[in-house]
Amino acid sequence: MHKSRKLIALMICLFFVVALAGNFGVVAHAENKTKYDIGTDTTFAPFEFEDVDGKFVGIDMDLLAAIAKDQNFDYTIKPLGFNAAVQALETNQVDGVIAGMSITDERKQKFNFSEPYFDSGVVMAVRKDNDTIKRYEDLKGQRVAVKTGTEGYTFAESIKAKYGFTTVPFDDSSQMYDEVKTGNSVACFDDYPVLAYGVTQNNGLKLVTDKEKGGSYGFAVNKGKNQELVEKFNAGLVNLRNSGEYDTIMSKYLGESGKGAAPVERGRWELISASLPSLVKGMGNTLLYTLVSLLVAFVLGLVFGFMKVSHNKLFRGIATVFVDVFRGIPLIVLAFFIYFGIPQALDFKMPLFVAAVLTLSLNAGAYVTEIIRGGIQSIDPGQMEAARSLGLPYRTAMLKIILPQAVKIMIPSFINQLVITLKDTSILSVIGLVELTQSGKIIIARTFQSFDIWLVVAVMYLIVITVLTKISNRLEGRVRRG
Repeated sequence: MHKSRKLIALMICLFFVVALAGNFGVVAHAENKTKYDIGTDTTFAPFEFEDVDGKFVGIDMDLLAAIAKDQNFDYTIKPLGFNAAVQALETNQVDGVIAGMSITDERKQKFNFSEPYFDSGVVMAVRKDNDTIKRYEDLKGQRVAVKTGTEGYTFAESIKAKYGFTTVPFDDSSQMYDEVKTGNSVACFDDYPVLAYGVTQNNGLKLVTDKEKGGSYGFAVNKGKNQELVEKFNAGLVNLRNSGEYDTIMSKYLGESGKGAAPVERGRWELISASLPSLVKGMGNTLLYTLVSLLVAFVLGLVFGFMKVSHNKLFRGIATVFVDVFRGIPLIVLAFFIYFGIPQALDFKMPLFVAAVLTLSLNAGAYVTEIIRGGIQSIDPGQMEAARSLGLPYRTAMLKIILPQAVKIMIPSFINQLVITLKDTSILSVIGLVELTQSGKIIIARTFQSFDIWLVVAVMYLIVITVLTKISNRLEGRVRRG
């Protein structure tokens, strides 16, 4: 017992030493950086969105590019949703965030902000043909859509008790607008330039209130991290204002009226054909992550599947814990834990590819383990006993007699798992994975054409899954026929 206490104390000391060493190492490294990872929200036009060529554009993107050029530093954009970008900054997965983030006292507790680069405000919008909602008093007993983390959300929460309405939160602006257009909510609150820009781009809404006085947007870094980046941003911002480049960027996206430039009119087929390259690239990523994850999951399934049917209690216990843990945790929670939780606890950056593959592999690996266990145990135990009585070793009997029969039983379940994992990739858009679903969301944020884009995305999923299923069924038939 005495030795155990000493060992535990020694491990705790080592943990703190490693943690402190890691923290000091990160600070020292940050001071010498010339390249940074910047998180953003690519569904927040006109501040950040993708154009038809797949380039990140908008007020924030152009400001950052101009400031980086002025201050001579490089950066890589990490296209995350707003909430994911904020979490990524908290966990040091990115060095800074520029995403139309309002400077608030609450956020100042966690982040260091640059000088304000844009003064915003909040307005209310309703469906274009709605003539009954014209003021806050008309919202009594109604549902109102808001976007989490925005000034519009904070403002709506502050007045909903007074005017008697309920709020429905969404993660991006286009989903919020669709909620109002479909009539599920009667109105939405959002930052003035974002809503005004959307109205000029025919998002199906109209503004019905004057702009409420709001806060200002700032560039953010984590407390105690990358302070030199904030100083560069501030210095570059001053230079842009003095040179007039700041005003040029604002006019480019907000126009002379401050509400946005005139929209580019596109027909349905023109929109679809222009969007196809991005969607096809997204589908390519979906297939890549699915196949790599299933390969890793199959290896995990083999290891833990054999452990689960072994005669060793310890092995069976370990495999049972593996299956129970990763089958019992929702995929979205597992993704957040792996991409945000683990790096924050251990103070390191995890590449998105690793986090996505790890999440899908662990989740699918738990199910593949059960598929393999079920396949092996479905074979009559008498066959193994007969093989052993004839003098065959356990391993040979398993490989030559049990597994060939079990594989035929497992194939339909493997095909089902392939389809499930392919569709599960869409959930990982919450941590910034740009696969097919996220590609569709990014296009909708720019075009506001939900029906057309979601229809194309659904058809692409249907075609790929049908083709994969047919190929798998044919393979299953060949295996069954020997």
